[in-house]
Amino acid sequence: MKIKNSELILNPDGSIYHLNLKPEHISENIIFVGDQNRVDRISKHFDKIEFTTQKREFKTTTGIYKGKRFSVISTGIGPDNIDIVVNELDALVNIDLETRTVKEEHTALNIVRIGTSGSLQADIHVDSFVLGKYGIGFDGVLHSYDCEHILEEEIENAFIKHTNWNNKKARPYVVKNSKELEDKLSSDKIYKGMTGTANGFYGPQGRVLRLKLQDPNLNSKIDNFNFNGVRVTNLEMETSAIYGLSKLLGHNACSMNAIIANRINGTFSKDPYKAVDNLIIYTLNKLSE
Repeated sequence: MKIKNSELILNPDGSIYHLNLKPEHISENIIFVGDQNRVDRISKHFDKIEFTTQKREFKTTTGIYKGKRFSVISTGIGPDNIDIVVNELDALVNIDLETRTVKEEHTALNIVRIGTSGSLQADIHVDSFVLGKYGIGFDGVLHSYDCEHILEEEIENAFIKHTNWNNKKARPYVVKNSKELEDKLSSDKIYKGMTGTANGFYGPQGRVLRLKLQDPNLNSKIDNFNFNGVRVTNLEMETSAIYGLSKLLGHNACSMNAIIANRINGTFSKDPYKAVDNLIIYTLNKLSE
């Protein structure tokens, strides 16, 4: 069935609407970053750059690192942007943009987020690396899709009970990462746990400036949640949407975060740029092995 012009939007040159990309512009190995300036911090390590483009906050560079082709894409901040980026990347590889029909043969992308995050555990110090075994989403994005079959309902129910979650908020959802990518990225340098995804930076992550919080004790309840030995290690704004949409669309996803703040200890990295650069090199080398 042909997809309508209003649903699959293309630019006049035939590229996908927001990302400004054509199928030949991307690799099957994708690295997501939030900050558009971080694209260059990664691609400067490439042995060869094939292509680069930018539209709005979405910047893409494709090139070769140690013989392997990668595309680095800035998503901007938040799960709403992830909804755009993952759907449009999937369209580039699994929809024929000329006929506007779904391809018979499915292509799976390997998507790794390299981001920054705040630790929710006292023992996970600043400048550490965290890999999300699960994404636990407080953002609600995935509930717009038929998603029940990919969710970890037992963890969700335990979390809702533990936190006495307010039913006026979106129901928390939990999605597991790609075990294949987790195995590739693992080492004794990595902490693992659940990466929480909030739909905002201040109130939704428990920060108080001038506004009171609906539940001022929520962060401490999240910190103390433990499901069969797996803790919520960190809180950011993208991972759960990446995991959920990727799994629904048949892609592999894993999230790597440099811890630049510790919310429990009240500390912040003395050199967050160095922490991110160290994670970039670590991740590129692991993915290239």
